[in-house]
Amino acid sequence: MKKIIYTITSAVLMLGIGLSSCTKNFTEINTDPNNAAKATPAQLLAPALVRTLSANLLRNRNFNNELMQVTVDATDAEGKVFRYDFRANWADNLYNAWYSDLSNFKEMYNIASEELTLNNSYRAISLICQSWIYSMLTDTYGDVPYFYSNRAKDSLLFEPPFDAQKDIYLDIFSKLEQANTWLTGASATVGGDPVYNGDPGKWRRFGNSLYLRLLMRVSGKAEISQMCIDKINQIVTAASTYPIFTKNEESAVLQWTGNGPFVSPLLGVREQDYRAPGLASFFIDNLTSWNDPRIDIPTHGFDGFNRWRIAPSSGAYVGIPSGYAPGENPVKRSYFYSTSSKYTMMSDPMTGIMMNYAEIQFILAEAAVKGWIAGSAETYYTNGVDASIRYWLPDWKGNVTDYLTAADMEWDEAASLEEKMQRIHLQKYYAMLFVDLQQWFEYRRTGYPVLPKGAGLRNNGVMPARMTYPVYVQSTNPTNYKKAVAAQGPDVISTQVWWQKP
Repeated sequence: MKKIIYTITSAVLMLGIGLSSCTKNFTEINTDPNNAAKATPAQLLAPALVRTLSANLLRNRNFNNELMQVTVDATDAEGKVFRYDFRANWADNLYNAWYSDLSNFKEMYNIASEELTLNNSYRAISLICQSWIYSMLTDTYGDVPYFYSNRAKDSLLFEPPFDAQKDIYLDIFSKLEQANTWLTGASATVGGDPVYNGDPGKWRRFGNSLYLRLLMRVSGKAEISQMCIDKINQIVTAASTYPIFTKNEESAVLQWTGNGPFVSPLLGVREQDYRAPGLASFFIDNLTSWNDPRIDIPTHGFDGFNRWRIAPSSGAYVGIPSGYAPGENPVKRSYFYSTSSKYTMMSDPMTGIMMNYAEIQFILAEAAVKGWIAGSAETYYTNGVDASIRYWLPDWKGNVTDYLTAADMEWDEAASLEEKMQRIHLQKYYAMLFVDLQQWFEYRRTGYPVLPKGAGLRNNGVMPARMTYPVYVQSTNPTNYKKAVAAQGPDVISTQVWWQKP
């Protein structure tokens, strides 16, 4: 018995010593002396951009492209986006991805704001990226958590209130103003930048170009319309104060090089799934009638493949009518090639688009048509078409004026405002291919381009105005969810967001 007691006592003493040893100098022992205690802005920037653009590109493929008649995932099954019929769980992916990386951009801002690591370039880039993501969030869902979002870690705020879209937009404008100020005169390169290789001047151009996009988006709201018009005019006329994109090379693009994390998310799609949707008639018929170089390279002296990697059918490009009624069962003809060679969009380096120069030219064309800015709407329009083609074909030997004349798409100054808007936004539609959900946002704002309506469309044949909130939000943030629905309208796809409402 004495031996047992001695053994137990010894064990307890050793355990006590062990516990004491485990806690003594615990922090020092478990801190890696060769690595920083926390991430740096340079370490946070690239991963956050890759994840955000990956989520954007995947939903561009299977959501935006189906709504906007780029592709048709032909089947009679329920829950098909091309019929304006999609399930509630479509909402989760983008909501989760965008808020997740907002945390990283906010952390990047906080670290860059500390006294020992103060860096206004990183702070500005963070504000630009936050503005970009928040604008996509609110344009997709409407009112969303904004001012108090992403505070669970630091403030234990697990149920943030939803903010009105108008208030979100006005604060985004303030953030973009601040970013422009901080980047004015900035010359030091920033590390970890996969978009502009550390050039703060190009980030400044992107921030102001994004500013123009968002000002135009809400310019139809009477209560802030004049403010938007005045600011658009100020940005355009004060080029040194608000520099914007002036050429394709300044576009905000993360290139999928295939090295490290910079691998296109489309390569993660099974090849049979990638090539399953057929191209929509609306999308391909225009390009065919225009003899567009982006799909018909051989006739333009190139190397035998088309840049948008579209498979012809019996020597022709033929699409499927979108929104067809169940039972009609059209035959798939042309589609995006899926082989993982360099000749497919699955691995194309240029699809990581945040915003491109062509979009800016079409924004300026619209502003000029409406009399908001000086300058020639025809010039802006023509430049936009040229930039859109050369983004994909930088060595194109054609002439944009000849192209537009042959396509019967040249500018007509005598046309009505409606006809001019249709022409601008039809070309803008093609310029924004692969750009997250921008085609959908712009259609909801303008009604252009005019899309044919199939007999099988749900939602009374009206383009969905938003995604519903993720189902889990109803249970994890019930009080604020109910307030948001009461303020905005029913949580359904037909409820318009603030900037759509008259």
